[in-house]
Amino acid sequence: MRNRRRRFEALVHDLKPFPTIATATLNNKWYQCNLTSMPEELQEKFVQLEADNDTLVFLEQSEDKSDWIFTQIWHSLAKAVLSLFMTQTSINGWLQRGSMFVVSFQQLLKLILGPTWTTSPQWSSDSLLDLGAGDGEVTARFASAFQHVYVTEVSPTMQTLLKRRGFQLLDIDKWSSHRKYDMISCLNLLDRCDKPIELLGDIHSALNPGGLVLLALVLPFSPYVESGAADHKPQQLMPIKGRGFEDQVTSFVANVLTPAGFEVVRWSRVPYLCEGDLRQSYYWLDDSIFILRARS
Repeated sequence: MRNRRRRFEALVHDLKPFPTIATATLNNKWYQCNLTSMPEELQEKFVQLEADNDTLVFLEQSEDKSDWIFTQIWHSLAKAVLSLFMTQTSINGWLQRGSMFVVSFQQLLKLILGPTWTTSPQWSSDSLLDLGAGDGEVTARFASAFQHVYVTEVSPTMQTLLKRRGFQLLDIDKWSSHRKYDMISCLNLLDRCDKPIELLGDIHSALNPGGLVLLALVLPFSPYVESGAADHKPQQLMPIKGRGFEDQVTSFVANVLTPAGFEVVRWSRVPYLCEGDLRQSYYWLDDSIFILRARS
């Protein structure tokens, strides 16, 4: 069965346990985007990010864990058995493996604050809702900026990890009516849920006035619903067209986000990183990441 981990492209690399400055420079290609063929409005709202310290620390830790031979063998054997009756996400939660990295807090601040980031790199808000929070690693990077942090997650094993971290877990069918939120995070969820267009509508209605959405989507677009129908196809298919990354970003904004009532504040391109295994130290996909607000 095809799963999210198998969709990660293996990096061709020969990194030592600790990445060098040259490696950090090389990894910045993950963040490059050809803006020339894109609409002027999207060109102006693009924020150039780069591999920062938090990114490199994640890669270092992934390198270290990949060398834990006996742990990796145990994980491989356990996966073979557990996959008979558990989803890949729940297996990762049970084994406490496969953590993801999307964006650091400093990178998030650059996206939120734009040009003022260099002069006033401070930002905080009242409430964050992280949809599909997984093991909470990504949520934890942002949590200190919020007074109240809420999460949702389908996987029972991941729910347990989120509760251990002290996050307030909301029902996946009731979060939109629980309260209004100052920021809603939806990272790499739209391509894994059954009704992404309906989800965007719920996000829109659950925002406080002036609230922001942090949204990431893997491109090229390839939807896969882990616990849905036998063919793993969503009931609602987002009309994303185009062959390359930039073309699909343009299509996603014009055909999905705009009709859903959102406007792009800023956006960028980042690597969606995942801890690796014995074969590879880490895996990656190309991620488009957006700060959105509801159109007035």
